[in-house]
Amino acid sequence: MADSTSTPWGAPAGLRAEPGAGRAERIIDRLHALHPKLIDLSLDRLQRCLDALGNPERRLPPVVHVAGTNGKGSTCAFLRAIAEAAGQRVHAYTSPHLVRFHERIRLAGRIVEEEVLAAALEEVEAANGGEPITVFEITTAVALLLFSRVPADLLVLEVGLGGRFDATNVVDRPAACAIASISMDHMDFLGDTLAKIAAEKAGIIKPGIPAATGTQPPGALEVLEAEAARHGAPLLARGRDWEAEWAGDGLLYRDARGTLRLPRPALPGPHQADNAGIAITALRAWNPAWLTEEAIARGLAAARWPARLQRLQGTLAAGLPEGWELWLDGGHNPGAGQALAEQLRGWSDRPLHLVVGMKKSKAVAEFLAPLLPHAASIWAVAEPGQHLAVEPEEIVAASGGVARVGPRVADALAGIGGPPGRVLICGSLYLAGEVLKADGSLPD
Repeated sequence: MADSTSTPWGAPAGLRAEPGAGRAERIIDRLHALHPKLIDLSLDRLQRCLDALGNPERRLPPVVHVAGTNGKGSTCAFLRAIAEAAGQRVHAYTSPHLVRFHERIRLAGRIVEEEVLAAALEEVEAANGGEPITVFEITTAVALLLFSRVPADLLVLEVGLGGRFDATNVVDRPAACAIASISMDHMDFLGDTLAKIAAEKAGIIKPGIPAATGTQPPGALEVLEAEAARHGAPLLARGRDWEAEWAGDGLLYRDARGTLRLPRPALPGPHQADNAGIAITALRAWNPAWLTEEAIARGLAAARWPARLQRLQGTLAAGLPEGWELWLDGGHNPGAGQALAEQLRGWSDRPLHLVVGMKKSKAVAEFLAPLLPHAASIWAVAEPGQHLAVEPEEIVAASGGVARVGPRVADALAGIGGPPGRVLICGSLYLAGEVLKADGSLPD
């Protein structure tokens, strides 16, 4: 993940072009030289570039702006799926990508094509005129330029990091805002307390614009409420303004407008009730004419978001013995560990084996702690192409010596034995990208 405040020296995470990369990725690689050092927190560089482009950020379809620590990607997936189920054309800007940069930009529902992306990169590079700028800022300018030129009915805009000074925050009048679960992560950029991190996330709240949020730790919710009050923005919080709960095989959603009886979301995990509810609340607060209960139901049932409790059924999965399941999740911080643990409590029908690879700077022990009680075995891995991977031995130490060294995913899968079980590969979106490539389950 990279934005105007993250990995601003050298190559932002996951963006270096690989051998054989296309023209667009080679251009992105070249752009790293424009701002190689730690930067100030400011939107000035991007705004200057957008001014030179004729301010495409002012010519966008209605925007739902999404922030949070965990769940903002799933919330975006639900927003997009609901709108598309209603027959709407939806742009989306998300990060990071898993396999190819192009995944970050969807134009009217389709991943941006190579030549379109490359041409826009060159246009924005020329408009920037060699001035200092981060790669995330310039690619955000590219996305906004393309979004302004291709007709659509909605833009789902995901914050890269934080919110207040994130490059996406140049959009000053969204239709609605959404803030998913906030927890400790990226403390070196966002602050070392939950309140400081929440204040950065709350920076997307705009005067008079409704903001939907889900279950939040008390220290975070108070900050969101204070910021919303300061801007005169309605803050719609779970447990007060809306509720979503499992009901049999479905999801029961309630707010002041009534009750919706919906199917179970396609994205698995108990925490997806929160993310689905945030998406529904944001859309109902905006209240476009196309939003119907039928569209919400069909959207929840159709939502897809790779590497978020995704069951793999490709090459890697085929190598497991009969009766085994292989799952993948990119969660990588303590909040994600807690959310995963909720799912694992329901996976008691067979032994669970964890294959864990993480990125340097992450809280490895805190991520692992809620998962350890559910695992029959734990394997520590680092793939050759995995960006800034923690050495497997560090994961072993963080597990209290319980984990075993893979050292690669294939080694771990080969070493797992016993009766038919379930394997969950987790801990890093960069690891997830490598696993998706190996499995042949590429995002589309």
